[in-house]
Amino acid sequence: MTHIHTEIYGQGQPLVMIHGWAMHSGVWRHFARQLALHYQVICLDLPGHGRSEVLEPFDLENVAGTVLQAIPVREFSLLGWSLGATVAMAMAEQAAQRIRHLVVLAGNPCFVQTQDWPGVKSQTLDGFAELLKTDVQQTLIRFLALQVNGLAHGKVLLQTLKHALHECPSPPVMVLQAGLGILKNSDLRAFMRSNAVPTSVILGEKDTLIPLSCAEAVRRLCPDVKLHVLASAGHAPFLSHPHQLLATINNTL
Repeated sequence: MTHIHTEIYGQGQPLVMIHGWAMHSGVWRHFARQLALHYQVICLDLPGHGRSEVLEPFDLENVAGTVLQAIPVREFSLLGWSLGATVAMAMAEQAAQRIRHLVVLAGNPCFVQTQDWPGVKSQTLDGFAELLKTDVQQTLIRFLALQVNGLAHGKVLLQTLKHALHECPSPPVMVLQAGLGILKNSDLRAFMRSNAVPTSVILGEKDTLIPLSCAEAVRRLCPDVKLHVLASAGHAPFLSHPHQLLATINNTL
């Protein structure tokens, strides 16, 4: 069985947190400890990220199933951020009976823009995939910079993200490429239409990866979803707007 690194804080209703592409649980450790005043917070490193072992194949179904096996409680609420949101939706598809509430943070059931769906341009992900072949660190820094582009205190937020990134060795290139492939090729809109798990979607008003138009698209897709837009927030609101995000999560769960 693949070892999945887990960090647990607090007591109470379990809340599982899944981080984004190229990162690890350390990126939101401070925010997790704030949440731990209200919940038992369980942070997991995705396979091949942080302190977790590499998983092959690194595809969405396999990653979701492996993370589900590593969660030490039977029932829990689930919060996924960015790539972690895609994984969280796949986990809900596989094990809806275990999940009390699903929170999609800065995520999207179809991450890439199509003719009938807003999202990031596929060329953006292709550019990261190409740069990974020659310069992993430069690729990761560019991705982090994109997350805070245009935000107040963006330079400070970027340094925080860089510090968190460098806490652990970078994931293997194979894992990074596979993660981009999941973002580019996954389409969970059919699942979201039929999803029976109570679900909240939290988006940042100034997110450069998840355009604000996704909010209305998600509402049309699944009218029962609880939709929240954080004013002036970008792709990492747990860093830029922690108090607003904390209040939104507490009001949701």
